[in-house]
Amino acid sequence: MEYIKLGNSELNVSRLCLGCMSFGEPEEGQYQWTLSYDKSERIILKAYESGINFFDTSNNYSAGSSERFLGQALKNLDRSKLVITTKCYFNEGKLSPEAIHREVKGSLERLQMDYVDLLVLHRFDYDTPVEETLKALDEEVKMGHIRYYGASAMYGHQFAEYCYKARELGYQPFTTLQNHYNLIYREDERDLIPVAEQFGVSRTSFAPYAAGRLARKEYDNESTRFRLDSIEGTRYDKTAEADQKITSRVWEIAQKYGVSMSNICMAWQFAKGVAAPIIGVTKEKYLDDALNCFSVHLSEEDIRYLEELYVPHQINCNR
Repeated sequence: MEYIKLGNSELNVSRLCLGCMSFGEPEEGQYQWTLSYDKSERIILKAYESGINFFDTSNNYSAGSSERFLGQALKNLDRSKLVITTKCYFNEGKLSPEAIHREVKGSLERLQMDYVDLLVLHRFDYDTPVEETLKALDEEVKMGHIRYYGASAMYGHQFAEYCYKARELGYQPFTTLQNHYNLIYREDERDLIPVAEQFGVSRTSFAPYAAGRLARKEYDNESTRFRLDSIEGTRYDKTAEADQKITSRVWEIAQKYGVSMSNICMAWQFAKGVAAPIIGVTKEKYLDDALNCFSVHLSEEDIRYLEELYVPHQINCNR
C-alpha cells in the first residue's frame, strides 16, 4: 500500500479510499443493492488488513446505516490509525449551522466515535450564506468533533468562494475535494480541479470506474447495483456511444500491461494527480483486484491514447 498526506493536514492516508456507499440497510430509490452487515464487515476488515486506513461514508447513505455498519466494523481497532470521512448536505437544512451541528452529532453517534477526521460538504448550499457554513465548521473543529473539512461535487466558482472566504475569515483551509472524475467524465478539468490545485487541496475522486463501465470490456452492465441504483444506472446513458470507444481503449491498455481494466483506471487517476481515489466494492475479489493497481505506471503515450476520444458531457455536480 502507498500512503500520502492530504492537503495541508496531518492526515496520512492510504492511496486507496474505501467508499462505504455499498454498506447499509437497503432502502427504496438509490440504495436497494447494498450489502448486509456481515458481508460489509468482511470487506471493511479485509481492506484494513490490506493497508487501507481511509474510509468514506455519509450521513445519507442508506439513511445513516452505512455509518452504523462502518463504526461497528471498526470499533475494536486503534482509532488513531483510522481516517474517517463523512458528509453533510442531503439532510434537513442542508449546510445551515443548525444542520451541521445536528448532523455531525448524529454521525458521531452512528459511527460510535468521538470525532471524524474529515467532514465533506456534499454539495453547494444555495440557501445558506457561505460564511455561516464556514463558521459552523470552525466551531465543530474547535469542539473536537471534526479535525478537517473538505468539499464534494460543485462548480469551480462555488468551491473557490468557500476557499477564499475561509482564508479571509482566518479559518482552517479546505483539505480535500471529492469530485466526480474518470476517463468518461472529465468536465471538472475545466475549472474545479484548477481551483483545488490553486489552494493546495488534495483530490479524492469518486466513481473512478464510472459505475463499472470502465472496468469491463462489455459496456452493458448486468450487476445488481447497475439494475437497481436509480442514479448510477443511467448517469452516462446520453454519451454511451462515445464512451464505449474509451472503454475499448482501456481494455487495450490493460491487455498491454497484463492487468485488469480497473487497474488501468486507477493508474490514470494517479497520473492525473488524484491523491486517493474512492473505490466502492461489493465483493472481496474486487478489493483484491484494486490492491494490484500500484503495479502499473502509464506512459505519456498511454495517457494520450486513453484521453483523445473524450467528448464533452453534461455537467453533473448538483444531484
